[in-house]
Amino acid sequence: MLNFQAALDNDNDFEALITGLNREDLRDLTNEMVDTILSMITDCVDADVIFEPSDPEADDPYAATPEEVDISWNLGHVIVHITASAEESAAIASELARGVEYHGRSRYEVPWQQMITIEGCRQRLEESRKMRIGSIRLWPEKPHLGNVYQAWAEGPTVNAVGNFVLGLMHDDSHLGQIEEIVRQALGARS
Repeated sequence: MLNFQAALDNDNDFEALITGLNREDLRDLTNEMVDTILSMITDCVDADVIFEPSDPEADDPYAATPEEVDISWNLGHVIVHITASAEESAAIASELARGVEYHGRSRYEVPWQQMITIEGCRQRLEESRKMRIGSIRLWPEKPHLGNVYQAWAEGPTVNAVGNFVLGLMHDDSHLGQIEEIVRQALGARS
């Protein structure tokens, strides 16, 4: 996997992180990320998906309702969140690659309350893999890599490659959370 921490520590390192990456690399990195997450949940069962972990630092300023701001995310919640974010990054990247100027977000997230089975989590991850890799196939042979925008205030300026990698970086930022949820869930079962 890419070393995302260096880019998080210094926005200037984000450019170094993505330099030289091509479509095949993005496909391989997507497969590596999805495979990593699937391996993390290998021993999980349905009860683990809806298990409410302890997370005293839970704070979601973008929560759909005020009641959800301070809830600890269960495994199903994290899976739908990361897949939606990565798919959004991939979709925007395909538009940038085709020369379309950035025009705002492109996001749909499965309601986390509907993600209640481990098979559903696995299917969601596989569907996300298919969508992300499929979006790379939309890129022209000569992508418009000079088509850029600023990802967020004071954030990096990204092109198609950079935007796609932001989705992988976001996935990576939740790996520790997934690991902790699984640890607590398996512990509660034993």
